[in-house]
Amino acid sequence: MIIDSHQHFWVYDAKKHSWIDDTMSTIRRDFLPKDLNKIYQENNIDGCIAVQADQSREETEFLLKLSDEHQFIKGVVGWVALSAASIEAQLEAYSSVKKLKGFRHIVQAELNPKFLLQPDFLRGIAALEKYNYTYDLLILPHQLGATLEFIKKFPHQKFILDHMAKPYIKEGFMDGWAVLIKEIAKHENVYCKLSGMITEADYTTWSAAQIEPYMDVVLRSFGPDRILFGSDWPVCLVSGNFAKVKKLTTDFIAKCSPTEQQNIMGENAIKFYNL
Repeated sequence: MIIDSHQHFWVYDAKKHSWIDDTMSTIRRDFLPKDLNKIYQENNIDGCIAVQADQSREETEFLLKLSDEHQFIKGVVGWVALSAASIEAQLEAYSSVKKLKGFRHIVQAELNPKFLLQPDFLRGIAALEKYNYTYDLLILPHQLGATLEFIKKFPHQKFILDHMAKPYIKEGFMDGWAVLIKEIAKHENVYCKLSGMITEADYTTWSAAQIEPYMDVVLRSFGPDRILFGSDWPVCLVSGNFAKVKKLTTDFIAKCSPTEQQNIMGENAIKFYNL
């Protein structure tokens, strides 16, 4: 099976989706399962993980409703108020919802460099393991140091780095990012998504040759059993399309064995998200 481990749905709202700036105006519209299902059929994709793009309980309910209506949505990464005193009750209320696989907070937007290390947030993360929930790390390279300290506190919690922690591909900066990626990858409970790459490069002039050195760092650090293919659709439409994103990954992993390729393109997602 081929599983897209990272994509989004939304009914566009200028306030809710204010992160879609003028350079990304092509995705200032609705994106729903009917749009994606056709693309998946054309590209031989068997299913996906729908990931939150808005920090609200309503977003989680929205994605869960879509997953009930469309079988190709195999799992949902939602949002929950992890820092709330009521976190245990919130997780308990969701515990019977089979398609809810984990949660994400948009840490990349947090100005506090120690956001991940705040006691209330740590308490929320500590509650996830009891319910076998995953946690998606959406961070920027300057947050990798705090992230390393953060994951050390939870050796049994399943973590996954979204978009390879968004390296500065457009600028060609690699060394500082690579050092911390290698350190984080030493923790075997942490996985990484090969996703979101073409939007970290130049939207119009990116090339596989420019991006593959970053992918190579991730492959060598995490190995073929802890990396997952993800499209980041529809965000990827800003600088390409689904087919180009898939080809970028499949061309890169062609050097891996057939079993390793299967793992990266689907089996690792099935294992990580308990599909």
